[in-house]
Amino acid sequence: MKEKRTSRPAEPLEAGADGIIEGRNAVIEALRTGTAIDKIYIAKGETDAALGHIASTARGRGVVVVEADRRKLDGMSRTHAHQGVIALAAVREYASVDDILNAAKEKGEPPLIVVCDELSDPHNLGAVIRTAECAGAHGVIIPKRRSAGLTAVVAKTSAGAVSHVPVARVPNLPALLDELKEEGVWVFGTAADGERLLYDADLKGPAAIVIGSEGDGMGRLVSEKCDFKVRIPMKGKLNSLNASAAAAILLYEAVRQRMG
Repeated sequence: MKEKRTSRPAEPLEAGADGIIEGRNAVIEALRTGTAIDKIYIAKGETDAALGHIASTARGRGVVVVEADRRKLDGMSRTHAHQGVIALAAVREYASVDDILNAAKEKGEPPLIVVCDELSDPHNLGAVIRTAECAGAHGVIIPKRRSAGLTAVVAKTSAGAVSHVPVARVPNLPALLDELKEEGVWVFGTAADGERLLYDADLKGPAAIVIGSEGDGMGRLVSEKCDFKVRIPMKGKLNSLNASAAAAILLYEAVRQRMG
């Protein structure tokens, strides 16, 4: 496991209520002061030295940098003067995977972890975090790329749960699942073609529940790392549930079993 990160209490600089920081000077200053930044969008094709400096500084600090066309930036902008760069402030620092495992250890409970495989909809991620908090899960893990992060929209949808549930962000989910297995955690993936019903899965021990993306479900590499693939019985004409609804069903089955 990686060394535990220390958190910084810095507040997002010049961020609006939705966590958006716009313009070169504002983003540079946010990086300089150690503001927690979830993601930086930079205009595609720009060769400006200042934007190059922002990108290299951000990457050096582990911040995700995404190239976006100007229409996307214009749509995100509140000031209409973004100068080719917009940062999304994170509402809190990310935890480490060790933080999550230690939270379970401190409570004397087997770990119960939610792993989100590329949930790009911030409302879905916020709802998953809210359910995880209510169900007593010890943490949520998301990938660094192709996923919503701890933005203001996620925080609002979670109804404040982001303040109580550790959320870790990792560069490689398959490698993360291997690490969890080494720590004695069983990995349960949700899939329509799962080999067993969720009610037949033993969720009383150390468990990580993997929730797939809104459209495609779990990726192939993530799916291959699961110890078990479980399915939720579907009685209607549709064959899948919203990701946050699926997470709620799995988590509360784990709660039921652990109360027994």
